[in-house]
Amino acid sequence: MTIIQKDQSYTFSKIFELKAETDEFVAEFGFSFQRKKLDLSQYKGELDRLQELKDRIEEILPYVSLSSELSRREILISRVMTELVHYTNAQLRIEYSLKVSEQLQGSLDYLIYSKNNFIVIEAKNEDLVNGFTQLTAELIALDKWEKTGEQKILLGAVTTGNIWQFGCLNRSHKIIEQDLNLYVVPDNLEPLMRILIQALI
Repeated sequence: MTIIQKDQSYTFSKIFELKAETDEFVAEFGFSFQRKKLDLSQYKGELDRLQELKDRIEEILPYVSLSSELSRREILISRVMTELVHYTNAQLRIEYSLKVSEQLQGSLDYLIYSKNNFIVIEAKNEDLVNGFTQLTAELIALDKWEKTGEQKILLGAVTTGNIWQFGCLNRSHKIIEQDLNLYVVPDNLEPLMRILIQALI
């Protein structure tokens, strides 16, 4: 059964609404799919403001309803993103419009990039399962986008703000791997930040 109709136009958000199985979706673009515990490299240097960020998040969480995607983005995700810019001096784009074909187009919630590396972050209110399928579409689009250059592994994450899950696209082997590890904010803020920083430097 074909998931993507070649004569139809799709956005990344429409792909989320298809609720397709991830392995079947990526196969339509010539990729294989695997779920495994990924051993993602972590930055080893000092993170001088991380405890302060964690304390601020823990302080406000009891007073904020995280019932909408917007509230999660404002309260949790944006704080991680701006802190990531602080440590890496990477460029941050929010709601970045990208089109590589009629089947791979739309807005990336967050695109953050340094000189040689890109990370895409997809924000979802609750549905990480179909959110990850949407993330794979965004990673495949980045693979076809000339600006990603020689980066061999494309890293992305889908997040509800308090839960983060990574995915990697291996360009030479044409495989997308979904990390079985979940990172919870604020408890796992440090390893989360160290993975994101290392991917950009």
